Amino acid sequence: MTYYGRWTYKYEEGARQGALGVLVIHETAPASYGWATVKNSNTNAMFDIVRKNPRGEHPPLEGWIQRDLAAQLFTASGTSFEAMKEAAKRKDFKPVPLKAALDVHGSAKTEVITSHNVVGILPGAARPNETVIYTAHWDHLGIGLPDASGDRIYNGAIDNGTGLAQLIEQARAFATGPRPQRSVVFMAVTAEEKGLLGSEYYAANPLYPAALTAGVINTDVLGVLGPAKDFTIRGNQKFGLLDILVEEGAKRGRRYTPDPRPETGGFFRSDHFTLAKVGIPAMSFGPGQDLVNGGVARAKAWSENYTAKMYHQPADEYSPDWDFTGMAEDAELLHAVGLRLANGSDWPNWSADSEFRAARDRSASERSSVPAASEKKPGERG
Repeated sequence: MTYYGRWTYKYEEGARQGALGVLVIHETAPASYGWATVKNSNTNAMFDIVRKNPRGEHPPLEGWIQRDLAAQLFTASGTSFEAMKEAAKRKDFKPVPLKAALDVHGSAKTEVITSHNVVGILPGAARPNETVIYTAHWDHLGIGLPDASGDRIYNGAIDNGTGLAQLIEQARAFATGPRPQRSVVFMAVTAEEKGLLGSEYYAANPLYPAALTAGVINTDVLGVLGPAKDFTIRGNQKFGLLDILVEEGAKRGRRYTPDPRPETGGFFRSDHFTLAKVGIPAMSFGPGQDLVNGGVARAKAWSENYTAKMYHQPADEYSPDWDFTGMAEDAELLHAVGLRLANGSDWPNWSADSEFRAARDRSASERSSVPAASEKKPGERG
């Protein structure tokens, strides 16, 4: 999946085209989550950042419908859902009127609230104006619709209690170690679950210049099943920051496994994406899928159960049988990556064909104090 397949883009494009409303048709397989996740994520308080022109980003009506309802609408209009889905893939596609009407009635309480990105910095010993950033999101869904047991508390223990715990421990480890050459920033962002809003706000209003940020290391969901032989990242982008991760992993006897399901658009579903859009080499680390205890089969079974029964549901809560030794190894690996960036003078870049490369290249002049030879291409070693 590219960004054009994400629901956020569909709303944005609807607004650009002047649509009165956009209804996203939910299909479980391509979305990689079921209707319960959609429902739970969108039936409590909704947020956006304050924008000068909200209509430039949002149509007046945004919503979701299930595939079966969409199929009924298309059938009643003399066609079919599958036929229209195939037609929409062709360059000569033309809109088709539906024999249906939609009446919308509702009321909403609107207000401006203040939420916070929580940011800490360990100033660099030699080049404090240059930064390495660790991120995780501190929000979840709060109190929402009850599950079958009546539980209404959406704890978010894995999403993203695990990622946030890793962030806090990184800060503790860096603070007690030797001061690195560059500054290291630890940022817990808000409103990720409402559309990456906290990181989007930071990208538009950075505390530390994007041009002078060597890289971003994001942790969203981490593993609780013990050590793994491998690790991954969200998406299949190629960039210098990944090269460093692969090298550091190999030193620890661990191999890199490409995103096993890039079709789900995981790269565009966490806070590193908004920072990549402004050119910063940014990755979202993922736990391995080949467990020391249980291998690929155990990891897959757990992941499928988590997606179906826990993801954005009240059941995402702490369990005393979790094994954090794998998270500790992941954190040590990510510490090594960040420390290498913080003590080096390299400026990792995106691959030549990346959509983020142009933004990074445009900011190169702001890094003129660093020798050009330090900008290695992705894939170069040393």
